[in-house]
Amino acid sequence: MPVLLPLPPSVFFISTRRPKIPLVMISSASKFAPPNATVHRVPGFSPDESRAASEEALRRQTSPVSVTRGGEGVAIVWFRNDLRLHDNEALHRAFSSSEAVLPVYCVDPRHFASTHRFGFPKTGPLRARFLIECIEDLKGSLVKRGSDLLIRHGKPEDVLPMIAKAFGAHTVYAHKETCSEELLVERLVHNGLRQVAAAKLQLVWGSTLYHIDDLPFGSADIPDIYTQFRKSVESKCAIRSCFKIPLNLRPPPSNGLDEVGGWGGMPSLEQLGLHEKKCDRGMHFIGGENAALARVSEYFWKKDLLKVYKETRNGMLGPDYSTKFSPWLAFGCLSSRYVYEEVKRYEKERQANDSTYWVLFELIWRDYFRFLSIKYGNSIFQAGGPRKVARNWSQDQTLFKCWRDGRTGYPLIDANMRELSSTGFMSNRGRQIVCSFLVRDMGIDWRMGAEWFETCLLDYDPCSNYGNWTYGAGVGNDPREDRYFSIPKQAQTYDPKGEYVAFWLPELQPLPTEKRHFPGNSYIKQVVPLKFGIPNNPNRQGNYNSSAVFRKQKRGMNH
Repeated sequence: MPVLLPLPPSVFFISTRRPKIPLVMISSASKFAPPNATVHRVPGFSPDESRAASEEALRRQTSPVSVTRGGEGVAIVWFRNDLRLHDNEALHRAFSSSEAVLPVYCVDPRHFASTHRFGFPKTGPLRARFLIECIEDLKGSLVKRGSDLLIRHGKPEDVLPMIAKAFGAHTVYAHKETCSEELLVERLVHNGLRQVAAAKLQLVWGSTLYHIDDLPFGSADIPDIYTQFRKSVESKCAIRSCFKIPLNLRPPPSNGLDEVGGWGGMPSLEQLGLHEKKCDRGMHFIGGENAALARVSEYFWKKDLLKVYKETRNGMLGPDYSTKFSPWLAFGCLSSRYVYEEVKRYEKERQANDSTYWVLFELIWRDYFRFLSIKYGNSIFQAGGPRKVARNWSQDQTLFKCWRDGRTGYPLIDANMRELSSTGFMSNRGRQIVCSFLVRDMGIDWRMGAEWFETCLLDYDPCSNYGNWTYGAGVGNDPREDRYFSIPKQAQTYDPKGEYVAFWLPELQPLPTEKRHFPGNSYIKQVVPLKFGIPNNPNRQGNYNSSAVFRKQKRGMNH
């Protein structure tokens, strides 16, 4: 099923949550503004710097002694959304329970079909390209350590039993997922292995900061309010240590390789039914575990930005206002427990403050949405959400396309949507703003927005995407999370000089800064009026009294 929106762990998002307190944004004219270059690689290290940073991180995450193998035969590691060597329990278990380990990745054609309700591409070209880079990186890391990655195009329930039979594997190890489509695949793989091969499917939990077995409540009793969840796990749970990488993975099994047609090749965009989409401005994320580890090193240690994260995280322009970990977290190239360990190392070696804690606060939001997906199941994908709220949503295609294409007449909305389309990323603040506009000002079915985010986002994962969209639409499990984001207020607070909108809408650059957000006849016509926060004359640039406007709104509705 599709996954949600306005805040996927943006971090690393962690864009995965809604801040409870007002946040201070540093102007894009500050030291956090992007350099003059139009495209910013993330991480911004040179190839040599990235290689050195990732090698150092992997060295610290590698077991100093050889792991004793406690079993015989062949075990398969089925890589899913865990495209990494560090802190990978499935890999660790396979290695310690067998004589030989066969890593496998299945390119599932269903991931490149259409979304559930509105027929958008399930995976757009930007995320597909990022995925290909992640697979390439994983294969390279395995080969470097004496192993390899068998890549097959096909459904896992067809591919894995065939491979298990050919290699005589006794177990397939994989990380467990939580949403219905992924759970169905797990059941089908389990049944297929039982029927075709004498192998079993062994699933492990490894996608969250807090392990599911350590929670102080069962899945049916997970608190509906984030603060209650956070305080409970922080006070009653310990975060487990990362699983170390085996010192030497040893060669994979060779008997059976000819029977399955060799190691297979990397998929191309064309094979996936997609076409290359060039990024000519904004951020360009590099896929893979090595890039992820390099980004942690760059943000925490080289640029020393962790200490100011809480103050800058609500920015919108440039690569360094937030960690930007979310794409790698979504694909499992980066472990949240590794991030935790690096935060603690930073606090010990440099300093601990509200910002260092806030990165962990954001990771707990990410955990929260994943655990809620277990509690509420498919209701997070339904119009009424977990609370079954009855609302008359519009599915007006013309209005939706204006939102999708960044042609609403509101520069703050249009700039964010064009950034999403061009880069596959949008700031946490931007996600909240465009969600609020779609569902509250346009009255459009929030699921259309959620599915479009599924198409475009590099950091898409169903739990965070849909969890955030249900919150933004006012149908989430917490009834207090029902907020209106006023465009005039958001523009004034987070892009006061219009630098962000002018970057993505170059036609606004010649205008005075005070006119960039409401440029009148100098820009396209507004497709709908705003529900709140409208000046008497919306085209009277910058002459509205925002204080008077917001006194009319309900308390707690504008952030």
